[in-house]
Amino acid sequence: MTRVILLAAGASRRFGSDKLLAPYHGRPLYRFGLETLAAACAGRAEAGLTVVTNNPTIAADAAVLGARVVPSPQAALGQSYSIRAALDGVGSLGEGDFLLFVVADQPGLRPATIRRFLDAAVPGCGGATAVCGDRVGNPVLFPATLAPALRALEGDQGGRKVLNQSPGPILAIPCEAAELRDIDRPDDLE
Repeated sequence: MTRVILLAAGASRRFGSDKLLAPYHGRPLYRFGLETLAAACAGRAEAGLTVVTNNPTIAADAAVLGARVVPSPQAALGQSYSIRAALDGVGSLGEGDFLLFVVADQPGLRPATIRRFLDAAVPGCGGATAVCGDRVGNPVLFPATLAPALRALEGDQGGRKVLNQSPGPILAIPCEAAELRDIDRPDDLE
């Protein structure tokens, strides 16, 4: 089973307000990632969607799409807190399970790319990361065996250093440059 986790609980410090609610091409920014993940998981029994958020609007929309909703009350302290909240919320993990972490501020991410990550989640895979040319970014796939190392992260650390410790091969999942673009500041919405 692959737990697809949308991290939508960040503090948006550089943005100045909750960027995930900001309008982007006629919809709130978070809707792009949420709908992309729901579409990619649809009809796939081996994939379950979890949304980590403290926002009631995002939580309600996620629940309507069939996602498990997990709060991250300490998200303002850094990304590691949302990662731990996700791990607490997905339930028990088996040896052959995977965790696919996706950030909610990448509106260009496509369902086909997420499906490539889901297809890569097979025995022997040491993880995977999105790649466009020489640029590496999110989403990132981890085998469940790395969950203890993810749980040990502190502050605003993400899981990249954990992925680099994987004993198995780390796959490069090709994507378009627009898929790696994230929204950090109001000017990024243009």
